[in-house]
Amino acid sequence: MILRGSVFSRMLEIETGITVIIPNKFNMEQNYQVVYLLHGLCGGNGDWANYTMLPVYANDYHAIFVMPEISRSFCSDMKFGFKYFSYIIEELPIICKSVFNISSEREDTIIIGDSMGGYGALKCALSKPEQYGYCCAFSSPCLFLKEDLDEHGEIEKFRMVYGEQMLKDFQGILGSNLEWSDEHEILDLANKIKDQSVRPEIYIACGTEDFMRDSNVRFYNEMRNLNFSIEYEEWSGNHDWYFFNEALQKALKKVLK
Repeated sequence: MILRGSVFSRMLEIETGITVIIPNKFNMEQNYQVVYLLHGLCGGNGDWANYTMLPVYANDYHAIFVMPEISRSFCSDMKFGFKYFSYIIEELPIICKSVFNISSEREDTIIIGDSMGGYGALKCALSKPEQYGYCCAFSSPCLFLKEDLDEHGEIEKFRMVYGEQMLKDFQGILGSNLEWSDEHEILDLANKIKDQSVRPEIYIACGTEDFMRDSNVRFYNEMRNLNFSIEYEEWSGNHDWYFFNEALQKALKKVLK
């Protein structure tokens, strides 16, 4: 069953799109695991339903799959824009639990993302480890954001490297002068919780032909040095839905009951 529509978010102060996939054999009397799936930079809330086999995979699991809209926000509370991060981690779970029988246990709560959404999934899971038991991120960018801003953070250089629209995106997120903050730095978030007993289990994947491959391998090694429970897989593939679909199938087998 695929549900497509919109909800009014008090946090965003707008109606925002949402797609939900429910197993065909749905039982209202039972609690379900929940999987939040975040889309990539140029996508929208319907991508996982439209471009992967998720509607088929869903029937193998006792889980509800929730796909919100995060625009081009990198799942951030933007300086000039909407509070998508707060919406995802605070308001969206309340909305979903008011409609569906979703478990409140962290081990039953999974967050997954591709590309920009992979970065967002890591940000959510490492910011709120008490909320998410598992995180899966495919071909994630911005894993070393401060380094990139140090190298390309001058406005004209950023525009030349990434283009006008990406510059506007990051000015909306970080401010007019692209001011770095550790709330956006994935490894800084990991360092803050490295000694805590409650930490998410992480699965990351990237294609061997993907331009994000080197940074994902480096991130995996850095996280291992922090003693996180993290698994990395790579196989022949690029930054596209062929790869993301296969990664999703592998991930669901690992994290769902």
